[in-house]
Amino acid sequence: EEPVLLAELRPGRPQRYDWKSSCETWSVAFSPDGAWFAWSQGHCVVKLIPWPLEEAERCKASERKSRKAEARGRGAAKEKTLECGQIVWGLAFSAWPAAGDADPACAGGLPCMVLATGLNDGQIKVWEVQTGHLLFSLVGHQDVVRDLSFAPNGSLILVSASRDKTLRVWDLSRDGRQVQVLSGHVQWVYCCSISPDCSMLCSAAGEKSALLWSMRSYTLIRRLEGHQSSVVSCDFSPDSALLVTASYDACVIMWDPYTGEQLRTLRHVPLHSALDYSGEVHSSSLRSVCFSPEGLYLATVADDRLLRIWALELRSPVAFAPMTNGLCCMYFPHGGFIATGTRDGHVQFWTAPRVLSSLKHLCRKALRTFLTTYQVLALPIPRKLKEFLTYRTF
Repeated sequence: EEPVLLAELRPGRPQRYDWKSSCETWSVAFSPDGAWFAWSQGHCVVKLIPWPLEEAERCKASERKSRKAEARGRGAAKEKTLECGQIVWGLAFSAWPAAGDADPACAGGLPCMVLATGLNDGQIKVWEVQTGHLLFSLVGHQDVVRDLSFAPNGSLILVSASRDKTLRVWDLSRDGRQVQVLSGHVQWVYCCSISPDCSMLCSAAGEKSALLWSMRSYTLIRRLEGHQSSVVSCDFSPDSALLVTASYDACVIMWDPYTGEQLRTLRHVPLHSALDYSGEVHSSSLRSVCFSPEGLYLATVADDRLLRIWALELRSPVAFAPMTNGLCCMYFPHGGFIATGTRDGHVQFWTAPRVLSSLKHLCRKALRTFLTTYQVLALPIPRKLKEFLTYRTF
C-alpha cells in the first residue's frame, strides 16, 4: 500500500524573529517510549508534543481556553514550546535505562528523560521533557551542531556531530562533562548514529566515506568507502547487524559494520512524478535514511520530492509518497507510521507497512543482538544458516 498522509503540523505565524532564523525542519524525533514527539519548526523554536497526536490537539484547545490552567499543571503532559535562541539543527531524546538497572538520570539528580537540541552557534541545550525547563548548556563545538545521538542503553552518553568537523562525547550524568573529542573528518559532519548495542558509532560528513568508531575506546575502527559523493545520513538496524548510509550520489549502501563489507546498494531512480512544471527532472540526492523498528524496512527522503519505503530483501522501493522539499524522516518506535520534516518547517505523518515478523527473522534479530558477524561465522552450523544470520541472504 502507498503511504497515506495522516496529519500535518505547521509552524505558527512567526513573530518578530531575526530573518536568519530559517524555518526548515532539519530534525524530528520520537522519544524511545513513543510518548513524546519533538520537531525543530524553525525560527529558533522546538515544539515538544505529547503523543498520540490527538492528546496534543486536546492540549492545544485547553491552552487556548486557559493559560492559567497550564501554569497550575506545569508538570502535566502538555505541548511545550522551547525557545532555543538559535536555529535548531539536531534533536535527540535520551533513552530509558535497561530493565532492572538503576536509572542514572534520576540517581544523578536529572529527570528520567531529557531532550538535547543542537544549535547554530555550537551550543547543545538540554531540556527536561516533562516540564520543558532548560537544564544546562554544553559548550565546546565551534560551529553548527548538526546532529545528536544518545546511547540507547540509558547511560546518558550523548554524541554530537558538528560543522567544526568533530564529534564530541558528553556524559550528562556528570553534569554534561565532555568525555572525548573525535577527529578524523575533513568536512562538515552531517550525521551520527550509535548502534543499539552501544558498541559502535557511525558518522557521516561531506565526504565519500563514512567513519565507524568504537564506543568503548573512542578510536576509529574503519572507513566505509563506496559512495561516489557526500554521505549525509546513516542508521543502524535494531539488532546492530546492519548499517545503512545515504549519499548525494542517490544511493543507499547497506553494510556489515563488523566486516566493512557492502551487502547491497539501493539506487534511487527518478520517477515521472518527479518532473516539475518545466519538464526537468529533480535531483535524487538523498537527505535521510532510517530503519523501521522491526528491522525489515527502510525509509528514505530525497530531493526528487519522494518518500520511499524499501523492504530489506528487495532492491526496489515497495511504496512511494509525494512530499515537498523533505529533509528528514523517522519511524515511530512502535511502527506503523513515519514522520518527515520539510524545508518549509512542516512535519508530515505517513502510514507505513505494518508487518508481523517471521519466526526466522525474530530468531535472527535476537541472536544478532549479542553476536557479532565473526562470532556467527565461528558457530558450528550449516553455511546457509550462517549466510541468513549475517544477512548475506535475505
